[in-house]
Amino acid sequence: MPYKQKFALVALLAAGTTLLPAQTILTGKAAFTDSTQESPGTIRKLTVADLPAPYATESVDNGPKLVAKPSGAWPKVPVGYKVELYANNLDDPRLIRTAPNGDLFVAESEVNQKPDTGKIRVFRGVDASGKPKEVGVYATGLAQPFGIAFYPLGPNPQWLYIGDTDAVIRFPYKNGDLKASAPFEKLADLPGGGRLRGGGHWTRDVVFTQDGTKMFVSVGSHSNVDDPDTHSEEKDRADVLEFTPEGKFVKIYASGIRNCVGEAIQPETGDLWCSTNERDQLGDNLVPDYITHVQEGGFYGWPWYYMGSNQDPRHAGKHPELKGKVIVPDVLLQPHFASLEMTFYEGSQFPAADKGNIFAAEHGSWNRAKRAGYEVILVPVKDGKATGAYEDFLTGFVTSTGDVWGRPVGVTVAQDGSLFVTDDGSKSIWHITYTGNPTTGGH
Repeated sequence: MPYKQKFALVALLAAGTTLLPAQTILTGKAAFTDSTQESPGTIRKLTVADLPAPYATESVDNGPKLVAKPSGAWPKVPVGYKVELYANNLDDPRLIRTAPNGDLFVAESEVNQKPDTGKIRVFRGVDASGKPKEVGVYATGLAQPFGIAFYPLGPNPQWLYIGDTDAVIRFPYKNGDLKASAPFEKLADLPGGGRLRGGGHWTRDVVFTQDGTKMFVSVGSHSNVDDPDTHSEEKDRADVLEFTPEGKFVKIYASGIRNCVGEAIQPETGDLWCSTNERDQLGDNLVPDYITHVQEGGFYGWPWYYMGSNQDPRHAGKHPELKGKVIVPDVLLQPHFASLEMTFYEGSQFPAADKGNIFAAEHGSWNRAKRAGYEVILVPVKDGKATGAYEDFLTGFVTSTGDVWGRPVGVTVAQDGSLFVTDDGSKSIWHITYTGNPTTGGH
């Protein structure tokens, strides 16, 4: 479907217009999906009204069986785009961010599943064969690094910030560094201690406001749905925390966000956005993961409520004073999608219709009878606000038998406007370019 036509349809969808099935825009119960139906270009929109009651289906443990990439398998992208393998044989590649000089920084978070073996790797350029021109190991011996941020904002940062699982740390940095020039400085302790330390959700992302005065750090919950009133280990978790750039804690910026894995600042509005993992064990189609702008002082429901005033039955009757105060997220995704890193597209290589939209990595479900996720999605944004819809963009990581060979984690926009995606299933980095050639769409 041509891009102008497609996003005109998204605008109609946002206005509540009913569209024909032939237009590949799915709403209502038809918007719920699984990996067998995910296909580049398909648009879906879920609303709170579409959600089933709790326990409408049985909660299942259906974690993915990871397999090697089958012969001939390749990620799928929309017509006009091309996807190539940039790097492979990595150690658990997770979040990826582009430095001001164009280098790609990747957190390798759980090397060999042992504590304090995480590292940050740097990839520079693309050679004639589509591979990196240079690769460096910037830092080693970290706990479980995830978030990566350059500070101050602009073309010449002086620091590289890392959201390690139990602390925010920073290294002195200048453009072109392939290796840290000095040991890191610890700025702030963070709640929890990571998966390898039994600390529940372990990812910690870090972003700065556009004026550089505030640092937002996301900290996921310790549990699926434990009540913070009676579980001290949930203190200051399921929150976005605000610090100064020097690491002084300011306040809980927003709460009730079970696991804001990926943070991003919207370029037009300056708002903080989160890509969030919601709770499990209420059935196949509860509770949707989501992408949303984050309101200062906002409460998003966890663990007592979800998607507005829907009370979690496991906490029936608790905190009635919060009913009506729970913010409904901007974009409801598939339940159990495991939405991870997100980024706003500000490049110029992709079609103009992509400008300002979100690309987000969906790591894939475990608590669902039929797998969902294992893809990268595109989220339309108009005038700084999401339409509520999303589109399948990069798919093809699940085999016809339901095995999984790839799991997208991170996504970043390169200096030339192309897209790089980390994949901790195949332990690779994928490179997506726009050629405009209708014969491309694969490798």
